Amino acid sequence: VQLQASGGGLVQAGGSLRLSCAVSGGTFSRYAMGWFRQAPWKERELLASISWNGGSTYYANSVKGRFTISRDNAKNTMYLQMNDLKPDDTAIYYCAAADGERQIRIGFPTYWGQGTLVTVSS
Repeated sequence: VQLQASGGGLVQAGGSLRLSCAVSGGTFSRYAMGWFRQAPWKERELLASISWNGGSTYYANSVKGRFTISRDNAKNTMYLQMNDLKPDDTAIYYCAAADGERQIRIGFPTYWGQGTLVTVSS
């Protein structure tokens, strides 16, 4: 299973970005998915997770109300809509997949994407 994250870039504070995670080599609709990020000198952080059918989602307090996770099983793709971005959101963002949402939430997914850099300027 391969995960390809894209959509990162440079944005001003208050702006928006939408990240995408395209999945190939497996049955996308069977996987729970999640977004993580890691900033320099900080631990990896789970931002959001979504169940296989989108019926269950989770958000970290740091992004709740600003970020929205979604998925399109017909396109084998997961998204992260990020609004009202702040300089503290600067990090490498990773998508991940697992057989169950619990694996995502405890930080041990089975598959990882390569990461996409998001830089938010003040």
